[in-house]
Amino acid sequence: MSRFLRSLPALEWGRAYTRETLMSDGVAALIVTVMLIPQSLAYAMLAGLPPEVGLYASVAPLLLYALFGSSRTLAVGPVAVVSLMTAAALGDLAAAGSPDYWAGAITLAFLSGAMLVLMGLLRLGFLANFLSHPVISGFISASGLIIAASQLKTLLGVEAQGAHLLDLLPALWRALPQVHGLTLAVGLAATVFLFWVRKGLKPLLVGAGMGVRAADLFAKAGPVAAIAVTVALTWALGWQGQGLKIVGTVPQGLPPLTLPSFDLGLWRELAMPALLISIVGFVESVSVGQTLAAKRRQRIEPDQELVALGAGNLGAAFTGGFPVTGGFARSVVNFDAGAQTPAAGVMTAGGILLASLLLTPALYFLPKATLAATIIVAVLSLVDLGALQRTWAYSKSDFAALVSTLGTTLAAGVEAGLIVGVGLSLVLHLLRSSRPHIAVVGLVPGTESFRNVLRHPVRVSPRLVSLRVDESLYFANARSLEDRVNDAVASNPELQHVVLQCSAINDIDTSALESLEAIDQRLREAGIRLHLSEVKGPVMDRLRSTDFLRHLGGEVFLTHYQAVASLTPELLAG
Repeated sequence: MSRFLRSLPALEWGRAYTRETLMSDGVAALIVTVMLIPQSLAYAMLAGLPPEVGLYASVAPLLLYALFGSSRTLAVGPVAVVSLMTAAALGDLAAAGSPDYWAGAITLAFLSGAMLVLMGLLRLGFLANFLSHPVISGFISASGLIIAASQLKTLLGVEAQGAHLLDLLPALWRALPQVHGLTLAVGLAATVFLFWVRKGLKPLLVGAGMGVRAADLFAKAGPVAAIAVTVALTWALGWQGQGLKIVGTVPQGLPPLTLPSFDLGLWRELAMPALLISIVGFVESVSVGQTLAAKRRQRIEPDQELVALGAGNLGAAFTGGFPVTGGFARSVVNFDAGAQTPAAGVMTAGGILLASLLLTPALYFLPKATLAATIIVAVLSLVDLGALQRTWAYSKSDFAALVSTLGTTLAAGVEAGLIVGVGLSLVLHLLRSSRPHIAVVGLVPGTESFRNVLRHPVRVSPRLVSLRVDESLYFANARSLEDRVNDAVASNPELQHVVLQCSAINDIDTSALESLEAIDQRLREAGIRLHLSEVKGPVMDRLRSTDFLRHLGGEVFLTHYQAVASLTPELLAG
């Protein structure tokens, strides 16, 4: 039964649902719905799709995540980075906004959903660990800059195409003489207002006597105010007749029932983008979910999140949507507004359904420049160029991964940037682990502790060398251990014992085992005995099934202190 409950977390939190929880979830749902409507419209247009598709993509995913998701407060739907990746994946396959393009987006959501569900069933949540924080930071910052730049054409009222900055910026520069003044005025005013709302409205309302929480929620509703004002002005002043581009007719009605394409050629084209979208979306979602869960001493299950996000994307595919994931901004708002369970997402889905049925005619006069301003303000908050300085000061290799991801994404696009970042991170990891830290250690006087001879005043004996290996041993670093032992033997003519302190070794693969056997053989030929100390239980269990321990020239000691006490007792009396 417990396994079934883990598969359907809704059964677990649903049993303890109360009227108070319902009230909290209802308030949060109302607030998130108000925020989500303009975001959904904007991110659909960012993905190259009609604005109503953003509403479609915000209904079924919320319902399915509520059923399968393990986070109590994560809000699932269209997000900026995934929308950009969707546009990048489909840009060469069909014209943005065309029926074929929409069909491609539906198929991309289907493939992403299927991959996520499969990874969840195979318990592959650990794959997120291959995306290091510097890579994610560089990728998201670069994506934010690309998204902001891509919206400048709408803000300026010009035509400019490009999947990355090297294409976008020259195209924008060439289009500057064609800037449409009214469009620029509306877009610039909306952008300035939204930036001010983020930082300036809350202190103003608090100073006027409003509660902190209420002021914060009013500030987060800034995009709704910008949309309402610009829609009213466009309608009243006839700006659409003066060249201001508007959203136009947004179809009323429920999300349609759709099917993905089963064209294998299209699947081959979209397979890699779908995989990258799946991984990026999963990492972003889990990061947000874990952060919010920790604040309430809750936890999420990464493998369950894979299934839940996969179900959400499959739901989007069958209801006219495009790839979705858990969004940072809306999830934080959901959390701050007091959501207690995923039922808040169900109510939010209901609110968006009502908006699709009743409010879409009011969006006819919505300037596209206002939506562009909404996107620009939202994504620039994702840009963290300060991470460059922090990472440089702490780790040059991580800085290299961050800069490579940032630069490649800006210059060559999101897919290339992510692949380069992941590839470089893996190479740097292999490089670091292939050169493990191996310290010569000695006894700290008056204790049973051993420390690096280069860092602490310790006691050592010319008859014994203690080597602490601070890494698991595997094929890439086994040779480094051999070289280190050879150096120790060559520089200590009186040497009789070599002790490997194995307290940090969690695994020894076959290649490393062969290296240990070779080390033992060479030392015995030189009249030196090899010993092990502090071998962990799982490692010892595997070694017992090998010939290595049966032929070992020395002994295996429970503690390193016991090894030194047995082999060089004069150190203890010194």
